[in-house]
Order: sequence, then structure tokens, then C-alpha cells
Amino acid sequence: MLKHIKFIDNHGSFCVNRPENTSYLYFPLASEAGLKSSVTPVLGGDSKIDQDTFLLEPVSSENLHNNRSSRNFWIVKEGHIPYSVTGSSTQQEADRFTDRQEDSELTAGFMWQTLKRTSRELGLISTVTSFIPKSDNVEIMYVTVENQTNTVQKFTAYGAIPVYGRSADNIRDHRNVTSMLHRIETTEHGINVCPTMSFDERGHQPNHKIYYVNGCSGKRENPISYYPTVEDFIGEGGTYTHPRTVYEGYKGVPAHSMAAGKEAMGAFCFSSFTLAPGEKTDFILLSGIADSKEEIENIFEKYNTSDKVKNALEETRIYWKKQVNVDFHTQDPDFDSYMKWVSFQPFLRRLFGCSFLPHHDYGRGGRGWRDLWQDCLSLLLMNPQNVGAMIEKNYGGVRIDGTNATIIGDGDGNFIADRNGIARVWMDHALWPLITTSLYINQTGDIEILKKQVPYFKDAQTMRGTEIDTLWNDAYGNKQRTEDGQVYTGSVLEHILIQQLAAFYDVGIHNIYRLRGADWNDALDMAAENGESVAFTCAYAGNLHTLASILRLMESAGETSIPLSEEIEILLNDQTDMFDSVSEKKKILTEYAKSCRHNLSGKKKNFSLSTLAANLIQKSNWLTDHIRSQEWIDGKDSEEGWYNSYYDNHGEAVEGFHHEQVRMMLTGQVFSIMGNVATDAQIRKIVKSADHYLYRKEIGGYRLNTDFQELKFDMGRMFGFAYGEKENGAVFSHMAVMYANALYQRGFAKEGWKALRSLSDTALDFDTSHIYPGIPEYFRSDGRGMYHYLTGAASWYLFTMITEVFGVRGVFGNLLVHPKLLAEQFDESGTASVSVTFAGKQFHITYRNTGRKDYGSYHIAAADCDKTAIEIAEDSHIMISREFINNLSSDLHEITVTLA
Repeated sequence: MLKHIKFIDNHGSFCVNRPENTSYLYFPLASEAGLKSSVTPVLGGDSKIDQDTFLLEPVSSENLHNNRSSRNFWIVKEGHIPYSVTGSSTQQEADRFTDRQEDSELTAGFMWQTLKRTSRELGLISTVTSFIPKSDNVEIMYVTVENQTNTVQKFTAYGAIPVYGRSADNIRDHRNVTSMLHRIETTEHGINVCPTMSFDERGHQPNHKIYYVNGCSGKRENPISYYPTVEDFIGEGGTYTHPRTVYEGYKGVPAHSMAAGKEAMGAFCFSSFTLAPGEKTDFILLSGIADSKEEIENIFEKYNTSDKVKNALEETRIYWKKQVNVDFHTQDPDFDSYMKWVSFQPFLRRLFGCSFLPHHDYGRGGRGWRDLWQDCLSLLLMNPQNVGAMIEKNYGGVRIDGTNATIIGDGDGNFIADRNGIARVWMDHALWPLITTSLYINQTGDIEILKKQVPYFKDAQTMRGTEIDTLWNDAYGNKQRTEDGQVYTGSVLEHILIQQLAAFYDVGIHNIYRLRGADWNDALDMAAENGESVAFTCAYAGNLHTLASILRLMESAGETSIPLSEEIEILLNDQTDMFDSVSEKKKILTEYAKSCRHNLSGKKKNFSLSTLAANLIQKSNWLTDHIRSQEWIDGKDSEEGWYNSYYDNHGEAVEGFHHEQVRMMLTGQVFSIMGNVATDAQIRKIVKSADHYLYRKEIGGYRLNTDFQELKFDMGRMFGFAYGEKENGAVFSHMAVMYANALYQRGFAKEGWKALRSLSDTALDFDTSHIYPGIPEYFRSDGRGMYHYLTGAASWYLFTMITEVFGVRGVFGNLLVHPKLLAEQFDESGTASVSVTFAGKQFHITYRNTGRKDYGSYHIAAADCDKTAIEIAEDSHIMISREFINNLSSDLHEITVTLA
């Protein structure tokens, strides 16, 4: 019977019994050096550095129960069936779901996992701890075996890890042929595999990577016999879960033997050992990828005793705990522990990108444009150091026409047009940089970042992705140049203005921003000609207002004007009658795009900040009025209503009533609320409608859309998915969290918390979600969490909890404390707290609400920082100046807020 996950400390560490009884479970391990692994409860999964460098065979989610190729460690006692410490033997699998099933328990924390298993037949307790040290490309399996009987027992142990040793592409591209490239040698410590080349019919490349598996006892004792190929180890007719070597005691080859041209195996046998009653012994398996034999030897020396491994494990635990420097205290300790994992997930996204976990079996690694900016949200809240420089470099991916590179290369500021070389424009991409930059300015007060000079990205894509620049070539490079051949740079502010202004003119027949290749919802990818995104037009309306506020902030700091490219003046048209004309807007956009089709003039002129701000407000107000008058849908009764989110490729509104069927999407509601398009009265109707048509508590809360019951090939691939899967009606965590954030921003705290709590309740209900703690990309129609760990929802969830729920955020560098906590979020003593870093100082902010009042009913009665009273503004918030914070010590500071 499945049991719920139990948290065992204040850092999110958890345990679960018999995890092998749950399908699709996997856990991420990674180092800062590049190695990335997934490991299942029976030690399946894979390990790799990148798409072309897989140590273990690449796995997708279905391989987790199909494959028998997994990490393993065998214990053999004469006269008994061999025992796998991972539970991966034919007998142990056959015993599952019967009264003969072994007891097992998985315990895990940030970047480590321990599997404990009890063999009643042998009277053994075994553990295997898997982790990757933060600075090395080696995965460590630390195995312990303890005799629980009253008699002395003699055993033989085998380590066994299949070595794939090549590109993921070779799974279906010359799998057998590429095994012929393997050159395998046994060493004193294990097996090295160095393929002769990286096989690619477009151009083979010499290979220098060495894939290896080393092993020793905890006392540095080497193996005595080796099995360098799969055939050597499993034997004729054998399998990974029933290897004839283990079952029949086949003798291997000695150290310094060679093998070639076959599938490689990192397997070896240790000397037999005896265990007295209660005695324990241990073994170490090191599997990794190296550039030289010397590197392998150094790694072995670094981790070849039990003490060295234990110390490395503790260092790994401490390192990753320190990265998550946010702490929550509410009435629910399980929720607080859940938030530890949500806070950790952005680090996993930085390391894994959007690929390389079993459900994320697409792409070739790296993050996309949207991911880059949204992941900065969490960094600004947890590790803000160097984020300014990161943001500055990120703007180097913007093209001069307002579009951008879509794939991030290695290192900061390196961009690639598209993984497939396809000229594709996502219409929402210009939205996210300003959201992140606005948060950065508010958190730091660094308004000067807007004046930093940054180049523009340049490739063959021009005219906002509609034409090819035939004058561009590789010699030109990937930086925009002027007519005289110089690399052009513009301020960060200029980049933002071009992004926002160019988008304003890129409209469809309803005078709504064109959908182009897609928006945030990548699966709306079949309406490039006539599709329009009302949802993100709302978001851009809000962005224009935000940018105007930033310009006024610059004015208040003493700036009056800023130099911009002279071409941008084309986009600053302020004739309102033009705003109403789709054809005129297209002419203006075409004129601008042509002016920078290949090169720029390089000429700049000064523009008044106040005039720019007024121009942006004018455009924002026009958009707001236009959407309100054109896109609102009245519900079946006076209490319901919502905004249309899209137009399809036939130019038809996607939402509303279709043959008496209600069609509603969450995205348009999120951004109409967040972008201040929806009025408070409309928000109440939107909430009522969303609760009626989209909300299902038992599967995570708010679905992305109702069931259209149509294959809308004039809209996108999402409608080909089964309803309740992925973008077609699943509870898509990212949008559900942004819905909560939007509601909180507008003061609808109770409604926002409902969205957040529904997600966490479902994630923590293991019998429903079947996932380890954290927030998945989505919950499908039966509530199972899918595509775990690598989701932008985590950053937005953390962002919302800190800045909206607990109300701790920067305002132009000062610290605002403005809680929106509900009565149910306070513990029995009426206390809730959060620990955060702000301006380089650590704060523990405690709210005391002894009256257990709800948001909207309480006011701030008193506040202090380290016992020094703080002035309260309008009974609702406090503002602590940057100057005051800068003068504080580096110690932890206590802010206490009394609510009454």
C-alpha cells in the first residue's frame, strides 16, 4: 500500500516507503561541473554531460519500467538466490505486490538519495546512497551491507553499471555500429571505455572522452575480477536482472585486459568477505566522464575510502542547502518543506536546462529565451549577486527589430537563432525581459542598468522573422553593425523600448498583437498567418505602463533625456487615429524594419524621458480601452464573464459559446488581470467563471482551458492532445501560479491563495500526484504530476510567495513589507514568518496575528527591526530605506510586524 511522503527535517529531506511500487519516479542529481543524472528508486535512469556525451543509456519516461539496464550492486551467498541492493533482480521483481516483497525506504534531500532495503532471506540490511559532488563529473554509489542475523555469514559482491558511452542520437542511429567503436580496458580499479570517434555521418569526429566505472571497498580494496562487456557479464541468454556471472559465478578477466567492438559494462567482482552478527561493510562505485586517465586516477584517489565519501556527501548536502536561503513558516510544516523544493527547482533548471530528465526527452539541452528571464526572478530573490551583469548580457540576444534569439548558448551572452535553424518568432518573448528588469531595479535600486550599452543580436533572420537577410553571412558575425561596419551598441533602455514599441504595431485584423509562431503556450503553433493573442496584448499593455513608471523614476533621479537610435523615432508615432488602423500600423512597422533590415545608420539623438513616458501611457491606455470594448464575453448569468484569449487562423474568436458549449481559457484571464485591463468588477466575474468552468481541486486546481471537443488545426497542436494532457486542459502549473500572482497583485488574496494551495495540496498528495516534493509542469486529468522539476512555475511560485503572500519586496531599492496573509496561514500562536536576503543582508520577518484576522481585516499596529521601531505607512505597510539597510551589520536581522 502506498504511503505518503514524510518530511524528516527542516530542509525538505523526505522519506517514502517502497518507492518501487510507484511508476515514473525519478530524482535529479547534478554537479556544477556539468554531470547530470536521473536516478529511480531501483537506480534506473541515466547520466550525461550533454546530448553527445551520455555515460549511461539515455532514458525517456517509458524506459523507467521497460529497461533493465540500470546501476546495480549484487550480494551473493552460496546456496541462496543473489540479492540486489537496488531491488533489480528477477526474484525481487517477482516478489513485488506479494507478502514476500522486501521492505524498502527511500530518503532524499537536495542532490542526494539513499535507498535502504531489507533482505529477510539473507538477514541483511543494505543502503545505497547516490550523489554527485558539486565540483566533479563523477556519480558516487556508496553501498553498505549489515548482517542482521546471529551467525557469521560469507558473501561475494559485484558492482555492475552498463556503460553506454556515446551520443543520445545513437539510440536509433547506428546503435550497434557505434558499439564497434568502443575500446575498453580494465584497470586495477575498474573499467575505462574510450570510443575511437564520435559517430555522425555528417562528419565523424575523433573522440577523447573516457567513460569509466571504478570500484573499491570502503577500505580501498580493489576488485579481483572484471567484466568489461555486457556479454561477459550477463552471459549467453542472461539479462541485467538475471546475469549469469552473478548467478553462476563466472570468472572475469584480470586487470589490464582489453576488449573492443562490443557494448561496454562497468562490472567487477570483489573478494569474498564475512560479516559477524551486527557487522557492517561498505563499497564505493565511481562512474563518470573524464578527459584523461590522469583525471580518472585523481578522482579515484579523492573518493576511495568510506571517510572520503562521507565527507564529500556532507559537503554536497551543505552546499545545496546554502543555495536555498529562503525559509517559510506557516501553519502547515509540510507546505513549508514543500517550499524548500520549489525554491530549489530553479537551480535544477539552471543545471539541466529544459532537457535531460526522463519526461524532458526533447531538445539538446540549454534553456530558451523565456526560461532565461523567468529563472532570474528566483535568483533575484535568493542569490542576487551578479544578476545585474547577467541581465545586461541577456539583452545581447535582442535583435534590432525587436525579435530575439531563441536558444541560449554556453555561458552568458551567447545566443543561437534556433536549434533547428527555423525562423520562428514567439510573440510573448519581448514581455519577459522588462518584467525581470523591473524586479531587478526594484530589488536593487540600480536604475543605472538602463544606461548600460549592449550590442544587438544579428543573424540571417530579418524583418521580424518574415524575410532572410541575404547580405548577412558568418563573417559578419552575430552582432548588429552600422553602415560603416562598426558593432552597434544601444542602452538597455533602448533594447526594451524597441521590444515594446515594435510589438505594438505587429497586429492582426482585430488590431490585437499577432500570435506569430506561438506565445507562452508553445502548442498554439498553427495560426501564424491570422492568429492573434488577446492574452498577451493585455500583458503588453501592462508592460507599457511599467516602462513609463521606470522612465519617471529616471526623471526623479535627475535624468531628463536619453540618446537612442534615430530609427526608433518611427515607432514613437502618437497619432491616436493611427492606433485604430491596422493597415497604418503595419506600414509603420514595415518602415522601421526596413530601416534596420541589414545595418543601422549608427546615428543617435536625444529623446525626452517625459515625452517617452507619455507616449507609452498613451499606447497602453489605447490598448486597454480597445480590449475592454472588444474582447469581453458576458457569461450565462450576470455574475460570470471573462476575456477572449485568442483569435484562430480563420480570424475567429476562440472563446465564448460554441453550439451551447462554453469555451474558456485561463491565459486571457491571467494577463487581463495582471495587465490591469480587467476592472475589479470584471475580476470578480472572471473568478466566478474560472471556478465554474476550469477549477478541479482534486487534480490541482485551475485547468488551462475547457474541453473544446474539436481538433482545431487552425490554432495549434494542443488540440490534438487528449483533453487533460499538457497544454490541452491540464492543470498547467505555470499559468495557474501566474493566475494566483495576478490576483494577489490586484488585492484578491483569498482567490490567489486558493490557486496556490490547490497546487501544493495536490503535489503533496502522493497517492494522487505520484511525485516527490515540488511543483511539476502540469497535473494531468487524473492528478498525476508530469514533467517534474524543470518548470518556470517554481520561480513564479517562489516569487509570489515572497513578494505577494508575505509581501516582502523591493521598491526602487527600498524594502517594502506589505503582507497579504490569510488567517489560515498563521500557526496556532498566530505567527507566520519568512527568511529572505535583501540588499546583501539576511532578514527574518515575523508577522504576529494573535486575533487570527484575514487579509483585509487587519492593519499593522506595530513594527520593529532589531527592536527599533519602524514607521508605519497608511496602517498597511512599512518601508525601510536602502540607506538604513546598508548601515546594518552582516548578522541576521529580525523584523517583527504586529497585526491587529
